[in-house]
Amino acid sequence: SNQTDRTNDRPTSLGSNPRFELASRGHKATLIPVLSFTFVSLNTLSDKLFQPERHGGLIFTSPRAVEAVKMCLEDDERTEQWNMDIKDKWNAKSIYVVGKATAALVENLGLVPLGEDTGTADVLSRLILEREDANILPLLFPCGSIKREVLPSTLRENGVPLDTLMVYQTAQHPDLEKNLKNHFTQQGVPDSIAFFSPSGVRFCLETVRRLSGEQLVEIKFAAIGPTTAEAMTAEGLSVSCSADKPTAEHLATGIAKALQ
Repeated sequence: SNQTDRTNDRPTSLGSNPRFELASRGHKATLIPVLSFTFVSLNTLSDKLFQPERHGGLIFTSPRAVEAVKMCLEDDERTEQWNMDIKDKWNAKSIYVVGKATAALVENLGLVPLGEDTGTADVLSRLILEREDANILPLLFPCGSIKREVLPSTLRENGVPLDTLMVYQTAQHPDLEKNLKNHFTQQGVPDSIAFFSPSGVRFCLETVRRLSGEQLVEIKFAAIGPTTAEAMTAEGLSVSCSADKPTAEHLATGIAKALQ
């Protein structure tokens, strides 16, 4: 059977499951977690969340950032305050998101997201510039330690104030190398490997190259989207397919086509 290795750092970001999507097309897929996350500065985030009057809106570019907000609402008193009053104050402002997965998590918090069809930080920053100007209060942007600079720098260049707060740190998954090695040993070199983020590429590639040897050129490499595809090309990989949209279905369709 054809196999696809899925190096994934955002299991929540794809709605339906790529393994299921690929299985329905006759391919066997294995999930190997690439990243691990540590949440930080949650007290500061909590203080800022409960003072919506000090901000012009919210920006979320990853499911993890929304998860951090959820962690700030874990105690009953805070949840009650959020539901009674705070979330409505935020909903009176703009809440910007990249992508459907992040949008869905934002909706779970009772917030109304804008920009779920943007798909990349570049496109989202253009949407923000269309709607905001330099006179607003700072937009609160909870983010991770590995983030692209495109959104902050675009807003900065256009004078839109931003309050950036790092709420999680991203590191290589402690078992990544071992899990990759076990997979190659037991299953052989996969027909296809899908990457879900530039950091996924960075953390896996050396090991994948070493384990594949001369068979590297036979692997079809797939990307979840344009940013990941760029990172792969920069590393000298040939990208066989990039998902038209960052969903499990589009990725599976691309991989199935590439493997034909």
